[in-house]
Amino acid sequence: MLGAVLIVEDESAIADTLIYALKTEGYTPHHVALGADALDRVRAGTFDFVILDVGLPDISGFEVLRRLRTFSDIPALFLTARSDEVDRIVGLELGADDYVAKPFSPREVVARVRGILRRTGRAEPSNASPRFEVDDEAHRIRYRGALLDLTRYEYLLLKRLLVHPERVFTRAELMESVWAGAEESSDRTVDAHIKTLRAKLRLVDPQAEPIQTHRGLGYSLGRFE
Repeated sequence: MLGAVLIVEDESAIADTLIYALKTEGYTPHHVALGADALDRVRAGTFDFVILDVGLPDISGFEVLRRLRTFSDIPALFLTARSDEVDRIVGLELGADDYVAKPFSPREVVARVRGILRRTGRAEPSNASPRFEVDDEAHRIRYRGALLDLTRYEYLLLKRLLVHPERVFTRAELMESVWAGAEESSDRTVDAHIKTLRAKLRLVDPQAEPIQTHRGLGYSLGRFE
């Protein structure tokens, strides 16, 4: 995926349209409904962008951004039901990068996100997988900056998927390349290791699902996860 975007919006219908639009364009969206949760997520996680609703149920989006700016320079875009000039000025003075009034086009919001990421130098290249870092010498893999605790075969399996992002590997292909020469191995071995890999990836990011299952075919890894 291109980047992780945190959506802070208490209206689920609006959040769902943004999630769909962002996923369609290659981003990894995450959603929370409260400002306090947003502050915790940005402080604890790795995000590239924040979309903030002004009218949140606990604290205002303006206050969320004011607190964010005490520890993060993450790009931010405001969503609001109001289009008053004063609100736009307040938001921009607090450090927002853009401002969109409701109702809006989700595609326009995504286009603005993309433009801001480019201007701020945070846009990721289209031919890399920055969420994963492979250390071949140490036989280690980091996911979103966190070192994964992998067994030998989990490491080899994940590395194989990373070499060809988006390619669908059959179980037989994975068995041949990862478990070549291993005793008492079967197709179920692949499924079992995929299950444990997913569990370890979810410990880092519970909402992401980088390993995809293709029924009747096999498994693939999303190119920019």
